Amino acid sequence: MVKAVVLGAAGGIGQPLALLLKTNPLVTELGLYDIVNTPGVAADLSHIATPAKVEGYLPPDSGLAKTLKGADVVIIPAGVPRKPGVTRDDLFKINAGIVHDLAQGIAATAPDAFVLVISNPVNSTVPIVAEVYKKLGKFNPKRLFGVTTLDVVRASTFVAETLGDLSKSTEVVVPVVGGHSGVTIVPLLSRSSHPLPTAFDTEKLEALTKRIQFGGDEVVKAKDGNGSATLSMAYAGAEFANKIIKALSGGESLIAPSYVHLDADKEGGAALKKEIGKELDYFSTNVQIGPDGVEKILPLGKLTDYERQLIGSAVPELTANIEKGATFQRTPAAKV
Repeated sequence: MVKAVVLGAAGGIGQPLALLLKTNPLVTELGLYDIVNTPGVAADLSHIATPAKVEGYLPPDSGLAKTLKGADVVIIPAGVPRKPGVTRDDLFKINAGIVHDLAQGIAATAPDAFVLVISNPVNSTVPIVAEVYKKLGKFNPKRLFGVTTLDVVRASTFVAETLGDLSKSTEVVVPVVGGHSGVTIVPLLSRSSHPLPTAFDTEKLEALTKRIQFGGDEVVKAKDGNGSATLSMAYAGAEFANKIIKALSGGESLIAPSYVHLDADKEGGAALKKEIGKELDYFSTNVQIGPDGVEKILPLGKLTDYERQLIGSAVPELTANIEKGATFQRTPAAKV
């Protein structure tokens, strides 16, 4: 029996994410929270013939606490989307406050729940959640995850396209490490389960890498001011959440990519820092996840010179992103 909660459930990511979670037979309760429309979204989903009982709440009358009561997994897609000309850094000014307040609510009502952060910029919002928990004396790095699955999904899709066979997109696996924005996204294309064509030259490799790194911009531009990646993000978010739910339900250890605090596995985290060559607190890589959260942070493994160069370029920006989140101070003027 698992209770999953979506915070920001009436939004462009939240609604399809909630729909996908409703179809998971392991979910017995689904709690939805947003500032508008959640009771209606919950009523709509409740008509679907799957086991999960669905409830939706709004802010009045302790709606957040009611939604979070008994939660095992909390997914946070809340916040504003990107639009043309808006960077993930711009989003920080609004989304940081939203995530901060939600983290306080989770820590107060469901401190032991697995927290999965989708709200951008993930590189900074995950440290915000961690700092809220630390101040309240409830931080468990093994249960905090930044959802970077969309980068892996895009890499798999784009490689399948490059190979000329989209039917292979569900089979292609490409490790993606680093963070979840721009140059911090580092696809390890040399380790693709389906190798790139032998005639794939440096120019094509760089173009494919950039497309994976800036795939979000492709969607923002195509939507022409009407939002960012919502459906693909909901799909990726559900993919990751379902793995967490499976680990929780069956006591089975699973491997999945995620942006985690490297203290979640001190030994593995220390080894990863040596590979990176920098004392970072957070990094996205494959992690082994069990019923209690992160069990092991897996090493990067063999890299090409080009991939090492990409990681070298990612580290300074990732360092700044982490610092920005870790030092974020909530002010009354910023409250939403």
